[in-house]
Amino acid sequence: MPKTAVTRITHSCHLIEIGGRTFLTDPWFSTSPGYYQGEPIAIDIPDLPKLDGVLISHEHYDHCDLAAFAAYRDRSVPLFVAETVVPLARAHGFTNVTALAPWEQAEVGNVSITAAPGKHGVYEVTFVLRAGSEAVYFAGDTMLIPELAEIPKRLGHISLALLPTNGLHIRPADNRQVVMNADEAAELTAILKPELAVPHHYAFTKGFLGDRLITSSDKNPRHYRDATGDLAPETTVRIVEPGIRIEL
Repeated sequence: MPKTAVTRITHSCHLIEIGGRTFLTDPWFSTSPGYYQGEPIAIDIPDLPKLDGVLISHEHYDHCDLAAFAAYRDRSVPLFVAETVVPLARAHGFTNVTALAPWEQAEVGNVSITAAPGKHGVYEVTFVLRAGSEAVYFAGDTMLIPELAEIPKRLGHISLALLPTNGLHIRPADNRQVVMNADEAAELTAILKPELAVPHHYAFTKGFLGDRLITSSDKNPRHYRDATGDLAPETTVRIVEPGIRIEL
């Protein structure tokens, strides 16, 4: 069987190869005022490979850039999404859209796609992709919630975890936290026990003023790596630049 691999594109947007299939996560291929990746977009839409599926965790623009992704050459590509994404996807011309609630499952060839819980400022799900003994857990930008401890109990061993780490807070909303921070991501890593973990969602910026007036966040993924070294030393953490492909 081909090797399981991940290529970071930017933010929470990745290419995941598993079971000989290729999946895109949380597409974000443009910018708008107050929404900047803070790192390069490593692959442009025309250069994407043939996709076997797209996973979308929630409808926020930086995870669900369907206006840009509609330029992808095949709008019949299967989309597996949080329920609130369905009307947006259909409005942008995507014809094969499946909503998955937590613990619901779909299949693409020999790859199972299972939604898992999430918690964010809007409705969100996370995902587990499995082919044989290998599984990839993808969390867009969820908080750490108790329900995530059910993942290894229900879905078995996780080989690779892709986790947000910036602990984003919204200053005007009483400084409310909406994304897990480095320590919380390390705690989840200790629960999932993957061989490999890759942080994401840390470079995001709202610009000079936005980062001071609207949001606060931790932009250093090394904090997650260090915390994981303490809480889950059996897991290897790789800080992966956009455009880099790594294999299990």
